Amino acid sequence: MEGASKPRTTRPRRKTARPALRGGIDLGGTKIEAIVVDDTNTILASSRHPTPSSGGPADVAAEMIKAMSGACQAAGVESAALIGVGVGSPGVIDEATGSVSTARNLPGWEGSYALGPELSLHLGTKVMIGNDVQVATDAEFALGAGRPYKSLLGVMWGTGVGGGLILDGKPWVGRGGAGEIGHMVVEIGGARCPCGRRGCMEAYAGRAAMEARARKRQKEQSTDLFKIMKERGRTKLTSSVWARALERKDKLTVELINEAVEALGAGIASAVNLLDVPAVIIGGGLGVRLGEPYVKRIRKAMQPHLFNDTNPPDVLPAGLGDLGGAIGAALLVKPARRPAARRPPAATSA
Repeated sequence: MEGASKPRTTRPRRKTARPALRGGIDLGGTKIEAIVVDDTNTILASSRHPTPSSGGPADVAAEMIKAMSGACQAAGVESAALIGVGVGSPGVIDEATGSVSTARNLPGWEGSYALGPELSLHLGTKVMIGNDVQVATDAEFALGAGRPYKSLLGVMWGTGVGGGLILDGKPWVGRGGAGEIGHMVVEIGGARCPCGRRGCMEAYAGRAAMEARARKRQKEQSTDLFKIMKERGRTKLTSSVWARALERKDKLTVELINEAVEALGAGIASAVNLLDVPAVIIGGGLGVRLGEPYVKRIRKAMQPHLFNDTNPPDVLPAGLGDLGGAIGAALLVKPARRPAARRPPAATSA
């Protein structure tokens, strides 16, 4: 009929698929960093809390829950809506049960604690646990400075000195204890390490061991380290405290950092002599804070100890900066894939 409207078929509107959001928590000796990322590994929000300096595993877990909840609130999502949360933790990890044992850089953590189940109960989503240094190394391989390489060694210089390995494109964890580069001996019968042994690289370069040595030496040598610590409202000599003391050319700080660099050079070179990897990535709290100038110094300190000294590895600062550990933790939620070309994720909310 003329003038009559034609029948119109109305197609149902497509529901916009919500991105698959994941959480990542980097559990460190001085800070807990929690992030929310989308399916392109872009950081939507982050939340940083200090790691408890007293108490025990339950206190640390409670602070991790607060940090993750804060990141979720900033991202506008409930933690239960995340497809999962990955955690990078120090200590011995049982990935099957989510338990963490002997995390000596954390307060009162000598035994085993079911960290994964505890976090999952309160966050309302599955939680996967991995070694903190290995997940940070995985992130650098997938998204950061390690992208051009098939094999690499990640060295995280922070409260301790940890190592992570990628060999022929795959993480190498050995029987569960691979990558403990901080406990390579750089001096027979040397300084006592927090692990109880002597002469470990960590005894000279780990921030906790460096603080213990600074406290001992301050009785005989003046230093601004602890004054700066109080000025900044810290209870430990954090990376920022060491960096500020270096800026002031504090003599004791310079001496301890020099000793750390020499120990790192010897230990990393020894690992390279064994593995012959083409690249070493330097990250961790101190590594990121002190940056490229100190990466260059470590590279130079390695040179006398390299067997193949005419063909040294590339030694690079971590490309993902301070958030690499949390990004690597988030990658635990689904299999990490190495994109052909992807820019490192940038934080859009803090």
